[in-house]
Amino acid sequence: MIDGIWWLVILLAVVAILWIVAHLRGKKESSAHNNYKSTSAKSLPNDALQKTAALLKRHFPSYSVTRRANHLLIAKLDKKIAMITIDKSVAVGQRRLGEVPIINYHRVPNRAQLAASLQFAE
Repeated sequence: MIDGIWWLVILLAVVAILWIVAHLRGKKESSAHNNYKSTSAKSLPNDALQKTAALLKRHFPSYSVTRRANHLLIAKLDKKIAMITIDKSVAVGQRRLGEVPIINYHRVPNRAQLAASLQFAE
């Protein structure tokens, strides 16, 4: 029969091996996750918002555009005019967050849609 001290040694060895395996496996997953984050940070996750921001900067130079993770903040003379989101799960249209209208699109809006929305927001 095995003495109690040997059971303790075997138990500690098993725990140490499992900890090493988990530690090595965690590093692989976190490095893969970091690679995904770094590539997504370079190529911005929502290209539709990036295209909308470029459209606003090109055709509406009097407005300043600030890019956030899921929306664009539109300001004129340091006053927030509107917030633009592109989300297919939310109905197309406008709602308000305090005094600032939130304008939602399902895809990149054209110049006429932006002009009408910004005119309404002011």
